[in-house]
Amino acid sequence: MRKRTLGREYALKILYQKDITGRGVEQTVQEFWKHNEESVEQEVEDFANRLTAGVQQHIEEIDKKISQYATNWQLKRMAIIDRNILRLGVFELQYASDIPPIVAINEAVELAKKYGDLESSKFVNGILDKIHKTEIVPKTKASEN
Repeated sequence: MRKRTLGREYALKILYQKDITGRGVEQTVQEFWKHNEESVEQEVEDFANRLTAGVQQHIEEIDKKISQYATNWQLKRMAIIDRNILRLGVFELQYASDIPPIVAINEAVELAKKYGDLESSKFVNGILDKIHKTEIVPKTKASEN
């Protein structure tokens, strides 16, 4: 498995754990790595921590964006997995300029297929694709002119 794909999985697990326990992100990250029994390359751990910290740093803006595009869905009523996959995807789309938007969307969809329910991947893809087409593509075209 590619390092960044694995890092995203760990970031999702950390964000999920944070939501379930209600602990702060720093404490959740420390406990996650302390109790993780798998051997993880430093590059993978660093990427997971970067994503986790980024989501946490921009959580209000990210949640607002998800709520704006998830018509007829309240954030708190979404499955915890779906909500956190969307958070990772929105973070990558909006704040991680080194990650191409298509990669961010595809990786989020793959996480949803692996960890979500039968409809999760369609749900995640629909919201992230809408955000991409509405907000990211117009910015890209404007910067090209």
